[in-house]
Amino acid sequence: MSRIGKRPIEVPAGVTITVNPGHVTVQGPKGELHQAVPARIGIVQEDNVLTVTRPTERGTDRALHGLTRTLVANMVEGVTNGFEKKLEIQGVGYRAALQGADLEIQAGYSHPVKIEPRPGISFEVPVPTQIVVKGIDKQAVGQTAAEIRKVRPPEPYKGKGIRYEGEFVRRKVGKRA
Repeated sequence: MSRIGKRPIEVPAGVTITVNPGHVTVQGPKGELHQAVPARIGIVQEDNVLTVTRPTERGTDRALHGLTRTLVANMVEGVTNGFEKKLEIQGVGYRAALQGADLEIQAGYSHPVKIEPRPGISFEVPVPTQIVVKGIDKQAVGQTAAEIRKVRPPEPYKGKGIRYEGEFVRRKVGKRA
């Protein structure tokens, strides 16, 4: 392995990392995550620092190096702090509520839309117009938030719909008389 990662990953106390050829397991206070990694990319753990290395300077190896480093860093972040995405609901009569662990959204359809959480994901509804998606796997949190947004994406004329917190929706002018 010729190239050492520029940014080593600091491993906090209470987090254990198991590195096998082609596979990484990260275990922490919030749970356990597994990830397959390319066999060409080397991962070395010394004390509480994890270093990702690549064999050559070719473009594919450089891309896999960065990807692997980011995936492992996100796994460490997830098992220590977790991830969350916030969504806002805008529109008259649009609201969300929890039914046990499931999320029930009323977004202008004739029926409420029910969304079941995937494993490791939980929902919170602090107010009826806000949804918080929480979990330890960054990809699963983002995918679940995208599926919730897809129920009623924000429309450009009145701005009604489900959007990410802080998302800017470009507004259009309607018909002119």
